Amino acid sequence: MIVPSHALPVVRQCQLLNYPDPRCTTRPAVSVGDLVLMRRIDELHLHHPFAGARMLRDLLGQEGFIVGRRHVGTLMQKMGIEALYRRPNTSRKHPQQPVFHTY
Repeated sequence: MIVPSHALPVVRQCQLLNYPDPRCTTRPAVSVGDLVLMRRIDELHLHHPFAGARMLRDLLGQEGFIVGRRHVGTLMQKMGIEALYRRPNTSRKHPQQPVFHTY
């Protein structure tokens, strides 16, 4: 078992146990600050489902969070959130779909 507070360095403990180094030096996937930010992004997304990364960045800025658009977008991707808006070409008919006329 790897003990980070042991006198031996973690790398040496990994060597003795034949573990690869990346497995021994894993870090949490998300920091505590990002968890707070992700929770607030989720709450804002529930109230404003049409808001993208830019609008959410501005809304967070009004609340005192200093965060960039790219970071907000990355956190949105991690959470599986995306802005709801009309996509292009959604009203085109499929070429193989029959058209029924009512005369």
